[in-house]
Amino acid sequence: MRAEPRVAPLRVQGQARRLPAMASGRAGEDGLPFDPAAEFPLDAGIVYLDHAAVAPLPRRAAEAACAFAREAMRRGAARYEAWLETEARLRRHAAALFCCAPEDVALVKNTSEGLSLLAFGLDWRAGEAIVHCEDDFPSNRIVWEAAAERFGLARRAVAVSREPDPEGALIAAMEAGPTRLLAVSSVHYATGLRLDLARLGAACAERGVLLCVDAIQSLGALGMDVRAWGIHWAVADGHKWLLGPEGCGLLYAAPGLRERLSLFQYGWHMTDRPGDFEAHAWHPRPDAARFEPGSPNLLGIHALEASLALLLEAGIPTVERNIIKNASYLFEELSKIEGVTLASPADPARRSGIVSFRLATSGATRALHENLREHGVICAHRAGNIRFSPHFYTHREALDRAVAQVRGWVLGA
Repeated sequence: MRAEPRVAPLRVQGQARRLPAMASGRAGEDGLPFDPAAEFPLDAGIVYLDHAAVAPLPRRAAEAACAFAREAMRRGAARYEAWLETEARLRRHAAALFCCAPEDVALVKNTSEGLSLLAFGLDWRAGEAIVHCEDDFPSNRIVWEAAAERFGLARRAVAVSREPDPEGALIAAMEAGPTRLLAVSSVHYATGLRLDLARLGAACAERGVLLCVDAIQSLGALGMDVRAWGIHWAVADGHKWLLGPEGCGLLYAAPGLRERLSLFQYGWHMTDRPGDFEAHAWHPRPDAARFEPGSPNLLGIHALEASLALLLEAGIPTVERNIIKNASYLFEELSKIEGVTLASPADPARRSGIVSFRLATSGATRALHENLREHGVICAHRAGNIRFSPHFYTHREALDRAVAQVRGWVLGA
């Protein structure tokens, strides 16, 4: 088994996950430095519990996108340098969320693109194995199935949501034969199961295995430290817990790994001299922007930069605390309703922002989901469960309304 690059822990003063200090200003409810109702002016009658699917844009993100569009309409690219400053701020915000350096961050279209860059860029050898989650979202399953078929790889899949010790099951799968890469999601999309990434990172380091994390269900909601946890590759689209638009995602690529990947996307932007359009000699950029072949999505970048600035202004520890508080409240209240079965972990240490539940039959569960949406409770139906996913700004009154709608339908059915 070959040894992969080891990732040194991030050294910062104080806590390992220290983020930029919150902006000064009047503290709002739940310790927030702004009024959440002003930042999230949802229509009256809407209870939004679908951040694990597509989140509403904060006011400042919508205004940033509109301002960019108006400027592009009136002045074209007269202030292109200022647009690039916004892009640079986005990389710094993303680095704060990942706990890495800005040069370790690439901007990608979505999670699938970011995972594919690794899956088809590694120098695989036939017979090497990928360990991944059998019951994962298709983006973090199909890519590994395709890579295994392309390169003649072994593939060992673990149904983590059905394992009493999911990390132990993944580690056992790695030990079943030569393993090159472990691919997991930080949070299971259907149940909300939260994996212990630090434990998995330590196990991978001991065995010389690369650790790839689909972080779309946790980045922006839960603290993350890619360096301290030994993560080599992490990616998340912006439209869920990051509160941004679709089509603009974040990729962390560890130094020592990214330079070894074969590239299969090329263009002017990924070279070491992106502004020298007459140059014929070129090399890929040394930083993570080598995975960005062409012009950036500046409209999406302006919106996502504003959204990440909001999260960092609130402070990720505060965001995580409020999310877990909201999810735990939903878990406890739903568990009191006879006929409701919780699919999310009962162990508080395993909880995320996702709370999933079902009724006795799939037909009843689907009917309840339709009823909830008809009454303004926006949620998802995933893997036979109804999935609630509140964010840090979600009011207790909204949670109570959603629970009351479930209770009323179940008792009246």
